[in-house]
Amino acid sequence: MANCRDPPNARAGAGRRYAACVTDAVEPPAAAPPPNDWLVPREVAVPRLLAQHGDRLYGLASRLCGAPEQAQDLVQETFLRAWQSWHTFAGHSDPKVWLFTIARHTCQRLNRHRAGQPSRIASLDEAGPFQEPRIAVLPSDFDAFDEVVRREQTAALQAAILQLPDEFRLPLVLKDVVGFSVAEVAEVLDLEAATVKTRVHRARLRLRDALAEGLPHRELPPPAYSRQVCLDLLRTKQDCLDRGVPMPNGDQLVCERCRAVFATLDLTRDVCATMAADGMPPAVRALLQSRLTA
Repeated sequence: MANCRDPPNARAGAGRRYAACVTDAVEPPAAAPPPNDWLVPREVAVPRLLAQHGDRLYGLASRLCGAPEQAQDLVQETFLRAWQSWHTFAGHSDPKVWLFTIARHTCQRLNRHRAGQPSRIASLDEAGPFQEPRIAVLPSDFDAFDEVVRREQTAALQAAILQLPDEFRLPLVLKDVVGFSVAEVAEVLDLEAATVKTRVHRARLRLRDALAEGLPHRELPPPAYSRQVCLDLLRTKQDCLDRGVPMPNGDQLVCERCRAVFATLDLTRDVCATMAADGMPPAVRALLQSRLTA
């Protein structure tokens, strides 16, 4: 394995081979559809969906909407539409995916005229932070579990999520906040898996930039590789984040600059993963349960 003391051509060749090997790894297939014990009346199925997936659906809604009232409206309308449409569920797909597809359509309808979105988001080639003179770093005494620090990070990422265009916001939240696989996100959004990955990667970098604004910056040695190899390694890192696995032997290959960028990407992913932890407010759940059993 090459390291930063090797000749540049050797480092670049090792970087490209490593990126290709890891990036070409296939994501584990999506879980098989559940057994047909979901072919039950809506009086049984929809309350079960609420019990099993209500918290994650509320996590989706709270990150897509700007106010709690809007999130509650999205959740309630999604479950009411699931109640009205349950007769169309044939058992061929995961009911979770079916439910979140309804949420996607509901969200798009409620936010059809959402104002203030940026006209574009940087491509992956443009978004690479490796050439910046000063790079955000995690201080040695950084405590990601400090309550004040985590609250500030969550607020920064929530603001950044709300500024994402819808075509990037939905994939990012479904993947990194709700915790779906790339294959599940693709099914919910009716997109190719490669399109989902590209949009998630670009949105994740935008969130990483927002989080980095609150971290100290310092000058680091120049990149050990060409810009293209750095971008290949960044793509490899993002693919590993998608699969929820460490970057194999990454510390033996990446330079100090890459290591700092990847650490802030890890932090971004970790903060996103905690955003759905609060769950659905009891009052909202009780209201839905009463409406579904009325």
